[in-house]
Amino acid sequence: MTETITTRLLILGGGPGGYVAAIRAGQLGIDTVLVEGDRLGGTCLIRGCIPSKALIHVASKFEGMAEAAHGAKDGISLSAAPVLDMAKTVAWKETVVDKLNSGVTALLKRAKTRVVAGWGRFSDAKTCHVETKDGPVVIKAEHVILAAGSIATALPHIPFGGDVISSTEALALSELPKRLAVIGAGYIGLELGSAFRKFGCEVTVVEAQDRILPLYDDALTKPVKAWLDKAGVTLHLSAKATGWDKGELVVDKGGETLRIPADKLLVTVGRRPRTEGWGLQEMGVDMDGAFVRVNDKMQTSMSGVYAIGDLVGEPMLEHKAAAQAHVAVEVIAGQNRRFDPATIAAVCFTEPEIVSAGLLPKEAEAAGHDPVSAIFPFQANGRALSMEAGDTGGFVRVVARKSDHRVVGLQAVGAHVSELSGEFAMSIEMGARLEDFAGTIHVHPTLSEAVHEAALRALGHAIHI
Repeated sequence: MTETITTRLLILGGGPGGYVAAIRAGQLGIDTVLVEGDRLGGTCLIRGCIPSKALIHVASKFEGMAEAAHGAKDGISLSAAPVLDMAKTVAWKETVVDKLNSGVTALLKRAKTRVVAGWGRFSDAKTCHVETKDGPVVIKAEHVILAAGSIATALPHIPFGGDVISSTEALALSELPKRLAVIGAGYIGLELGSAFRKFGCEVTVVEAQDRILPLYDDALTKPVKAWLDKAGVTLHLSAKATGWDKGELVVDKGGETLRIPADKLLVTVGRRPRTEGWGLQEMGVDMDGAFVRVNDKMQTSMSGVYAIGDLVGEPMLEHKAAAQAHVAVEVIAGQNRRFDPATIAAVCFTEPEIVSAGLLPKEAEAAGHDPVSAIFPFQANGRALSMEAGDTGGFVRVVARKSDHRVVGLQAVGAHVSELSGEFAMSIEMGARLEDFAGTIHVHPTLSEAVHEAALRALGHAIHI
């Protein structure tokens, strides 16, 4: 027998956009039903950001122990090389995922959100049909938030399957491949490729463009390129993967055909919005290319239907989805809210890490800001030197308007610089000027002192350089 549920708000998708929307709706007293066909937490928590960072963490530990087996320069030595049990590593990674998944479940319960487990499919803009283990459920809602997320993009001529894997399968391998080929030198390919290289795998990366991490400028990517070269990662730039033939990746590089043997082929050529399989075409919403079109209140062209996160465009980041979730729910609650951030900071967890908020120097120039920019290197930062991170070419860079010293961009590359992302984003959001950074006392010894020094240098009176 079909169960029918009537609710004020229906949310499709239990990822960081969907579950945050449900919790905020609960805080505002909005009767809410959330439909999720997989585990709560979405791509980022279950098969993306969190598990990949757990794997990267273990890879760095393993690399450090392997170096100590040869007598590290900091005085630590091991009598034997470390041994990795990949199955146990993956099992530990899953405990982290399980803990967070349980936390999301508990938070939704506290918010009095009804979770319907099953794949949802809309028959019209406000009616969703779900096949659950207990039978069919029909949900009719006054308002709908679409938070279906995204999926990995496959190459038409090299489809996923067998030894051709996406990041999802790469994070669940119970055995290390001796040889790993990676298509794509964006952040996913280089994060995972670097981790597997630290584990001892032979790693080859193929990239169609002529540089790695094309969203960043050369100054930021140079330290990453240096680490890849030093670590023995083989890079083929301006090269196009043309096929996968019996354990060999076939590549066209400037008219020359290369055959790269690999046990696993990791395809990381981007992600696309999940717009198929749940009835989007029945909802009558306007599209913006591959994405659902929304305004700054996260409203679609269909009255009462909202969309957030990866469905509505770049950047496809967890924190963007969560911020849009707040806006959508608060608009439903009658508040005057809009999504108009000054910046959305992004982090690349490569070796070393890259963080960027706002405009790069050339972007600021193109925008007509007549920018002044200054770099402070980590080789002059005591905290970086004390954790062996001062000689990697890392730095902090500040970009400001010359006319009024308003900061329009902040970037850094180096060990643990991801932890600077909050200061970067908040400073730009609050309209900070160079003098604000210069006048703020930064704690010693920390990497954040480099932010202070970069601002001082932009003003012409740096202390430690």
